[in-house]
Amino acid sequence: MYEGTTVKMPELTIRAMTYQDISPIVDAEREQGWHPKAEKYERRLRDRDSGRSAALVAVLDGNVAGYINVYYTARSGPFAASGIPEIVDFGVFRKYQRQGIGSALMDAAEAAAAERADRVCLGVGLHSGYGSAQRMYAKRGYIPDGSGVWYGDAPCVPYEKVDNDDDLVLYLSKRLEKAKNTI
Repeated sequence: MYEGTTVKMPELTIRAMTYQDISPIVDAEREQGWHPKAEKYERRLRDRDSGRSAALVAVLDGNVAGYINVYYTARSGPFAASGIPEIVDFGVFRKYQRQGIGSALMDAAEAAAAERADRVCLGVGLHSGYGSAQRMYAKRGYIPDGSGVWYGDAPCVPYEKVDNDDDLVLYLSKRLEKAKNTI
C-alpha cells in the first residue's frame, strides 16, 4: 500500500496591518539592504484609521511576508483627486517571493478598490528593481494612462534629464469588476 508523501502547505493570510506589524516589516526591509522608516508605516496606519485607505499585510506561517496599501482616492500623479483608488507601497520580501503572495495581496487590494470604484491606478518605478512588479502589473491587465513618465509629482518634460530612482514612475490603471467577497 502506497503511503504517499506528507507535504506541508504554508498558511497564507491577508489581513489588516497592525501597529505590531511595523517592526517586522522594518526589520525585513533592513535585511534586504533597504533603508526603511517606521514613520512611513505609522502614517499608513493613521491614514487607514482616518478612513482614507486600507493597509494590508500578508502573513505566511505566522511571519509578515509582504504588505500593500490602497488609498481610496489617488493622492498624486495623473489620477490625483479623481476619485479613483490608488495602490501604493506594495512589497513582498525576497525570501517569500514566487509563492503567490504578491498576487494574493493584489487580489485583496483590487477587491478593496472595487468596493469604491470601477478602476484602480498605481505608479510603478522604471528601474530594474521594479522589474517583477512591472511584469506582474502587465499580466494583471494594467495599462499606461498615456501621460508619460513622471518624476516626483510632475510629468517629465520631453528630452529633459531625470534620475532613474524610485521617484521616476509610469502610472497605470485597470478596470475592475465589483468584488464578490469583501475584505
